Amino acid sequence: MVEDPRWELALLATVQSFYQRLLSDQLGGQLPAPAELAPEVLSNTSDVRSTLRQMHLWIHVLDMAITPAMLRLGVQSDLDPEVAEALLRYFARRRDDSACNRDKADLVATFLFRHPRVAGQWEQRGFGLDGTVPASPFEIALLEILSESDVPALSEADWQRLREFGPLLEQANRFRDFHALMDSGIIPRIRELKAGLGESMYHPGVLATLATYNVAFGHRFHTLFAAATQEIRDFADRLGQLGGSILGIVDGVEVTVEHVAALNQDALLKLDYALALEKFRRVARLKVELDRRPPIRRTTSASPAAARTVGAGGAAAAPALAIKYAPAIPTPKAVAAEEAKLRRVEESIRVFVRVADPKFRQIVPMRCFNLMLSPAEVEAYAATDLEPTGTSADDTRMLMRAAAVTARIMTEIEELKRARTSVSAWKVHADSLVVLVDLGKHLAELRDRIGSDAGVSQRTKSNSAPLCASVEKLRERIAEAATLIAVA
Repeated sequence: MVEDPRWELALLATVQSFYQRLLSDQLGGQLPAPAELAPEVLSNTSDVRSTLRQMHLWIHVLDMAITPAMLRLGVQSDLDPEVAEALLRYFARRRDDSACNRDKADLVATFLFRHPRVAGQWEQRGFGLDGTVPASPFEIALLEILSESDVPALSEADWQRLREFGPLLEQANRFRDFHALMDSGIIPRIRELKAGLGESMYHPGVLATLATYNVAFGHRFHTLFAAATQEIRDFADRLGQLGGSILGIVDGVEVTVEHVAALNQDALLKLDYALALEKFRRVARLKVELDRRPPIRRTTSASPAAARTVGAGGAAAAPALAIKYAPAIPTPKAVAAEEAKLRRVEESIRVFVRVADPKFRQIVPMRCFNLMLSPAEVEAYAATDLEPTGTSADDTRMLMRAAAVTARIMTEIEELKRARTSVSAWKVHADSLVVLVDLGKHLAELRDRIGSDAGVSQRTKSNSAPLCASVEKLRERIAEAATLIAVA
């Protein structure tokens, strides 16, 4: 039974006001409360218990709509501490064991620790209310804030979990690299410890421990993250100045200078936990990818021969770098990454062919050139059903594949020419060409085996003449790519 229903109603009214303001900001318009829960009605209600039941239901609806990421945006430095304390009381009284509400309580407690009413009041240690048990000032403050809440006692297992936070923080502080921190397993371990606390999460001693850890770990995390993103930005700037565009490949996806330019640290830190964590991991993997590559060195002075090569505008042509390149055997990971790109190219060509004017759909605009398709290749990409088996379907798929590989080789050749002044950028495109040449040769060899098969009828061989033409065009591009790589 509620000892003071009017006190609880006032508490929930504060939570309701904050939640509605937060959701109104997210929606870009005022979110109205139910008429029976309007502020003027709450202050004059005579049936407090009935109003409380309606308020609990309404608050639970609002709770379902508000994510921890949204709450993080709402608990900024200008938030009234009394509102934050009301939120914490609400979470502790509800004692919801879901990950979402644990995160919310964790956020609010950390906000109160970061923004004390009196500057520096958490820095001096005090004693427990019985005068014997050491307790931090923040824990004492939480005991007072949550004095009206029925908080469960801590078990020995809970105390054991809390003892792990100190060593984990010490380990985190020893890292000097963002990838090492992300790869250490500390973050999932902390999530596991918090989940294991269950309802004990809302104990003042637990909240005090977590808030202290969150602030210290957050400072270390943000420092290393800012350093990693700055290094990536600096590398992207240098690569862009030298005419390159692709920094590296993460999870089979090319990361370009434009992607890095759009990287927003503040926005990432405000995302939902699961989504943000995956993006943090990609930043860490990109940083590792860049660390494996040789540094970009700018050309400080042109050679005498280059200085004499001056165009009509008076600008000297950029000298090509002396690149010592040893092609490596394509790895399964590199092949998988290139296969993903080829699928995207095939899909792009298919979409263009199907929607373009029939008179011009054989000219596919690519980023650096126009890809010219043969009539047979146009028909292959315009086909609506590639599932049936048989020679005709196989030829259609091979035509599409030959055109896609040709397009990718031409793209990488153009990028290779543009990256003459950057060793690292040149190597990225050269590595891609090595994989593409290997894939193209396998495709050409497959076509040769089919054409020489004694069991294939003369009619079938004659019908596959367009495929032979496409493969021959592919061979020309393979030879061009192989020549560019060989002269390096």
